[in-house]
Amino acid sequence: MNDKKPAAAPSLPEGHQKASLAAGCYWCVEAVYQRLDGVHSVTSGFMGGHVPNPSYEDVCAGTTGHAESVQVIYDPEIISYEKILDWFWRLHDPTTLNRQGADVGEHYRSAIFYHNDEQKQVATASRNAAQQSFTSPIVTEINQAKTFYPAKLSHQDYYRIVGEKNPYCRAVITPKLKKLKLDKVTEKPSK
Repeated sequence: MNDKKPAAAPSLPEGHQKASLAAGCYWCVEAVYQRLDGVHSVTSGFMGGHVPNPSYEDVCAGTTGHAESVQVIYDPEIISYEKILDWFWRLHDPTTLNRQGADVGEHYRSAIFYHNDEQKQVATASRNAAQQSFTSPIVTEINQAKTFYPAKLSHQDYYRIVGEKNPYCRAVITPKLKKLKLDKVTEKPSK
């Protein structure tokens, strides 16, 4: 397998919608959304910057303006955009600017990239409602979605494939999944 080759862009099956989100390390976000009923696929990648076809190394260097992001393809008949955003607020700390835990830099910022006016309105209302759960101000950006650039193949489906073999996954993702009660793949929460 060519480690440098980007993954294919996610397809959008009929009747499905997409949500584009940034909440720190994309492996962490991907692992959460993959466990939710109604989620068809989750692709890790980059969005929100000014450099076309960025590499992981370019994004980590902080010169592209991109955030590590995920594109979630979901069935709105099973899980709503509102519920997708409800999980978003729970899976990271939206009050820390350009940081999630030990991951620091603009590419780890919190952002919702909306694909239409309805998503923009729902995202804004959701952020306003979520603020009641936090003592510090939410710093999550709400911006129009730009081109999504999938990350390299070896960064896709990372926790499921690598999991406990990676110390980062053991220290960060596993505890997050346990906290959210998503540590058993077969135990998906209801909508």
